[in-house]
Amino acid sequence: MDELDARLLVTMRAHPRIGLTELARLLGVARGTVQARVEKLTARGVIEDFGPTVSPAAAGHPILAFVWLQIAQGRLEEAVAALRAVPQILEVHGTSGQHDLLCRVVARSTDHLQEIIARVLASPAVQRTDTTIALSTQIPFRIEPLLQQPPNAEGPRR
Repeated sequence: MDELDARLLVTMRAHPRIGLTELARLLGVARGTVQARVEKLTARGVIEDFGPTVSPAAAGHPILAFVWLQIAQGRLEEAVAALRAVPQILEVHGTSGQHDLLCRVVARSTDHLQEIIARVLASPAVQRTDTTIALSTQIPFRIEPLLQQPPNAEGPRR
């Protein structure tokens, strides 16, 4: 990914409904160049979708929780299948450490969250859960700072 790709992505994120012609004008390149770049970025999986970003809270699910799961040995696929059946589970990530999976979960209320967790625990593949409710979002999902960083720039030193 080069500097033009990064500028293209940042501009698309800033103006999600922008057309290719206007995008080309803002970037100072030909429309065909923009179209080819968007197609390549999409084919490579850099651009994952063009859909609207939906707020679960505004759609009736204001509770956001992160639920860690410990899975019974050898039953990961079964656990993931059970989690996939719960619409309020928005994401599931395999992790290292004492937990096996991390789930991003939304709910209508804390009582509803308790029902969701009980449903998750009903699967014999899930041994234990550990839940944290988010009180606020300090930094929402963002990608622009990463895209605007020069390609060979080092991140913060530890």
